[in-house]
Amino acid sequence: MGVDPVLFVGAFTQDTLYSVESFAAGASKYFAKERVCQAAGMATTAATAAARLGGKAALWASLGDDPLGDSMLAEIEAEGVDCRHVRRVAGGRSASATIIVDSVGERWVIVDYDPVTQEDPVAETSPSFEQFSAVLADTRWPGAARLALLAARDAGRPAILDADVAAPEVLLDLASCATHIVASLAGAAILSETSEIETAATTIRDRFGCFTCITNGAAGTVWTAPGCDLHSISPPKIKAVDTNAAGDVFHGAFTLALAEGQCETQAIRFASAAAALKCTVAGGRFGAPNREETLALKNVTYTSQFPRLL
Repeated sequence: MGVDPVLFVGAFTQDTLYSVESFAAGASKYFAKERVCQAAGMATTAATAAARLGGKAALWASLGDDPLGDSMLAEIEAEGVDCRHVRRVAGGRSASATIIVDSVGERWVIVDYDPVTQEDPVAETSPSFEQFSAVLADTRWPGAARLALLAARDAGRPAILDADVAAPEVLLDLASCATHIVASLAGAAILSETSEIETAATTIRDRFGCFTCITNGAAGTVWTAPGCDLHSISPPKIKAVDTNAAGDVFHGAFTLALAEGQCETQAIRFASAAAALKCTVAGGRFGAPNREETLALKNVTYTSQFPRLL
């Protein structure tokens, strides 16, 4: 498409997903219906989603120098993601996550990050940021995220923060570096100190002076920007079987769309369609869709609602 690569910065984990009929609070024993193991993580899944959608995706993440890291790297390279910037840390342990998904698609996540592997990068060893058309950073490797977001913003390119749940000081610092904040409702509540989605969106917009989008699953997405009204959109109607990685697919699709020159409204529709399709397939990252099916669902869902804008 003639678009420079997009850089994704942050989490790279080995995920083990267990499908169960139900999962309740309290001590108990559960029997899995299915188990899936895959290399994933927020930024990594977003990069994979962008690659499957036809984009050039590069990943800047940190792995241990262990055999697990070797297999994770090979798996993501096979998806067409440029992994030459992935750091390997001597003596470090590659990150892992355990994810439990119930029969209605809800999920519970436990993550293990090694502080040695996640130490801040040295600026001199970071990628040459000018080669990238946009940057998406999550909150799991804050030192790298800050470098990448500031470089993109200073170059006049989209600097997008995946604002999921993290320590408040990390979220607040990274939000101040971004041109676009795309937050989960839980992450937005930390940044805005309110769980009311519309108030959260306008509070974040005014506090950080940037485009703000909050995703809320089947309830839809709201967004706003400085000097603009609040907008909302409903996602495509689908039967969800696994919501795991849907937000990451949204971020990957949104970032790619901006890099391609789409406006934010079109990028959100594109991302909403991609995330919805992911939810129809079990297996986390494995459910990320291709471009043809994403565009088809986007057009079917939104053309009749917004005929003049497509």
